Parts: sequence; structure tokens; C-alpha cells
Amino acid sequence: MSESMRAVEVAEPGASFELVEREIPEPSGTEVRVEVEACGVCHSDAYAKEGGYPGLSYPRIPGHEIVGRVDAVGEDVELWEEGDRVGAGWHGGHCFTCEACRRGEFQQCENADIHGVTVDGGYAEYAAVNAEALARVPDELDATDAAPLLCAGITTYNALRHTDARPGDLVAVQGIGGLGHLGVQYARQAGFETVAISRGTDKEEYARELGADHFIDAKADDPAEELQKLGGAKVVLATAPNADAISSVVPGLGTDGEVVVVGVPGEPIDVSGAALVGSRGAVRGWASGHARESQDTLEFSALRDITPEVETFDLADADEAYERMMENEVRFRAVLEP
Repeated sequence: MSESMRAVEVAEPGASFELVEREIPEPSGTEVRVEVEACGVCHSDAYAKEGGYPGLSYPRIPGHEIVGRVDAVGEDVELWEEGDRVGAGWHGGHCFTCEACRRGEFQQCENADIHGVTVDGGYAEYAAVNAEALARVPDELDATDAAPLLCAGITTYNALRHTDARPGDLVAVQGIGGLGHLGVQYARQAGFETVAISRGTDKEEYARELGADHFIDAKADDPAEELQKLGGAKVVLATAPNADAISSVVPGLGTDGEVVVVGVPGEPIDVSGAALVGSRGAVRGWASGHARESQDTLEFSALRDITPEVETFDLADADEAYERMMENEVRFRAVLEP
């Protein structure tokens, strides 16, 4: 086995990705080493690329949608063995001792690691990962399909299943992109009456193929009025990071409905107090999840044949993959294959 690996790193905030040779990491006692088969490219990789996250250190290997096989196991690790097929998402491990961890809210850990941000990620041939941050990957899923499910997948799946929506309820997915095209699939397979909301009609046929029962063209019609015609939404999963678009769907909620924000806009979201009071509605956010929830997402996806639409790139083309992703030119997720 070679002592070095190919990796893509950012030398400092705002720098271009650079393909380098690095020593293959040795796992600590509580880590495993993963031989990376695929790593997704996500908008949140901008934290490493551009800086802006507290406590960042450089150089940094980005990437938090990691899929591969266990290559080496730390001496204190009991759950994982060499050859296990595993994945690692945004959540890179937790402290077990803060107030959130003591309550079992590991995703809210005050001292959590983040793959590709606070610790090195998966833009590489190998990655050292905390044992508690790993999820098992079902054999039915290809590595390139599984990788985006560890971010876009868990974010939409986990957000939906933590709402009060029940089978038969009206659930809308605002935005049919990297998050939304998975959100529609999860909503459909969970038994919801599923509405896809997008600007223009170019994605209508595709949204219906994914399982949408209804399609609303937010460019031609008021999405809130159209949702009310359907009886009012129990949930609107807001996946497009546009503050005005998110604000526009709030009056479309039914009684006790909620808008769940997973696509984070750069501007504040204006919300009508009257609309919330009238529907007893709410607007809240949802972050992805911890490793067991990632595994739940992967298992449900394999069970119901839910996969992302991806474009693949070599490590050497990480800059191209990132730029195309940031410009919304990728349909719909970019994945690096070391």
C-alpha cells in the first residue's frame, strides 16, 4: 500500500482547490479510516472554500458526503470492521458530555465536528472518521447515489419525518433542485399528497415523474392561493434558498401547518403574523442529522428505490464540480469519484 494519497485541499480562505499528495491518515483509537469511493460536492463546502465558519484552520480537505469502505480500525473501535461499507455526512462526531448530548440530541452537540469544515473531509482517496459518525450503507445503493443522500437526502427525509404530517396530508416541496428533487420522492413514498412548487413549467414533467400529485408554477400563479385551493398545506418543505419564495408560501398553510426551511437563504424571511395566527401555523428550520439518522435515510432510500440525479467528476476536476454546483448548472448533485 502506498504511503501517500491524492487529496484536494484549500490552502486558505478564497483559494482555489488544489490537488495534492498527502500522507494517508492513520486513525486514532476512536476513528476508522475510510477508503473513499465517492464524495458529494455541496453548497455548504463554501465554508471551507471561502471561510466564514468559526475556528477554521487551514489547509483543509472539504467534503461531507463520504461513502467508501473501512480500511483500518482504531484500537478502541468495536462497532466497525475492515471491509464494512460506510458513509459519513455533515455530522462528524459529538462530545457526549454537553447538555445536548446528555439529552441524546447529538446533532445539536455544542462541540460537534463537521466533516470538511472543522476536520478533513472526503475530497480525497482516504479519510479518518470518528467511529460514532459512521452510517452503514446498504448494498443496494451505488456509492455515487449514496453520497448525496448523506446531506441532501438526510436533510429532506429527516425534516419531513419530524413534522406532524401523516399519510394523506398535503405536503408541498418548494424548489425542485438538489434538495427538492429528493424531497418530492420522500414525500411521495411516505404517503403524502405531494405538491411540487417551481418557477416556470420546465420541471413539471420531471416533478410528476418523481411522484408529485400536483404542480404549481410559482411564476404564473400565487403558490399560497393554489395551496389553499387544494385544502391548505400541512407542511411546505422549503428547499430553494430564496427568502421571497419562502415568504410567499406561508399563507398557503392549512390549520396547524408549518413551513420547514432546509434551503437557507442569505436574506431574512418576511413572515406575515396574520397568516401565522390565522392558520396557527409556524415557520421553522431543520438541520441534517446524526449518523443513525443518516443510516435511516439510506435504508429507506434503498427500500423505496429513491436515488439522486448526479453528475460525476474526478478529484482533479473538483474546481469545475464546485463552480458548476454553485452556478446551479449541475443536475442535480455533483459527486467526486477518487
